Amino acid sequence: MEFSLEALLTDIEALVCCESPSCDLDAVARSAEVLAGLGRKLLGVEPERIVLDGRTHLRWRFGKGPARVLLLGHHDTVWPMGSLETHPFSVADGVLRGPGCFDMKAGVVMALHAAAALPCRAGLSILITGDEELGSPSSRGLIEAEARGCEAALVLEASADGGAIKTRRKGVSQYRIDVTGRAAHAGLEPEKGINAGIEIAHQTLAVAALADPERGTSVVPTLLAAGTTVNTVPATAMVQVDVRVWDEDEQLRVDRAVRALRPVLAGTQVRISGGVNRPPLDAASSAALFGLARELSAGIGLPELTEAPVGGASDGNYTAGLGVPTLDGLGAVGGGAHADHEHVLIEELPGRTELLFALVENVLAKGSPSTPKNAADCSGRARR
Repeated sequence: MEFSLEALLTDIEALVCCESPSCDLDAVARSAEVLAGLGRKLLGVEPERIVLDGRTHLRWRFGKGPARVLLLGHHDTVWPMGSLETHPFSVADGVLRGPGCFDMKAGVVMALHAAAALPCRAGLSILITGDEELGSPSSRGLIEAEARGCEAALVLEASADGGAIKTRRKGVSQYRIDVTGRAAHAGLEPEKGINAGIEIAHQTLAVAALADPERGTSVVPTLLAAGTTVNTVPATAMVQVDVRVWDEDEQLRVDRAVRALRPVLAGTQVRISGGVNRPPLDAASSAALFGLARELSAGIGLPELTEAPVGGASDGNYTAGLGVPTLDGLGAVGGGAHADHEHVLIEELPGRTELLFALVENVLAKGSPSTPKNAADCSGRARR
């Protein structure tokens, strides 16, 4: 199966040129409509528009039975409105550029083109969410419900360096530590205050000490704030913490330790919020699918497929957490996600789309080769 580079580039341009920062609900809704139009053109059917907490997600389901393969992606980006003025869409010297092109609008277009080429789509579900860059606050339940029972979740996030498939991802936890003290005039009577800034310093050092570099566990205080004016003892302070771990035991260890934090200064109060955001995607979740992908890649004449563990998380963490075989990083080859040099290598697009097509076709055919296929199921019509 050969895929047209020109057609892929045309559709990627349409999606990239509709800016969709996660926090702008109207922009995400507009992007969803552009994406729905591309799906209608390629698949011949309208998606379901699922709006949760104001965020627009799209879903296509094919066939009469339960989903067996889930193609998973997102159309929101980290790029603010107006980014096209400073980072315009372009294709030059084999490189495609534009806000969100690599993470992950090219991958979304690849998913639609691969699905459109399938001779039978029965058992396929495509879910493209609109809040992944925020941690999927509204779409997590939708993702898990759609993935449960599937034989494969194929995630169209961008590849790792050199086109490597992402076969292992760290789990993510996010916390906020709030401290309450007591305000007082910093010059006239500082002794009457209880300094929340000093307490948050104690808490910041304590939480940072939970990191274990040998196990790949990072515990990083990120946003930090205290006080109101330069001459007032701070009555409040806060720190936010980002945690990344390779295994569930470490995630639970850090979680228990964070929740066990207690005040150091008499009279202060410490409140912990947040927790586990995404479970780890371990190597066992992806091993069989990666082996299949490597075999299929060789069979269609692509370069040897490689794999890589990465510290970042994706919605694939959720599907793997359910025990669903999950393969991630099947999207575009390039680099610079979230950065000024974000880009896609265009020569890789047709081959990667062909690999995705082969994976979906193989998994859909596997397990029930003798089961007659209903002609209506294979007509390309979606079910609601």
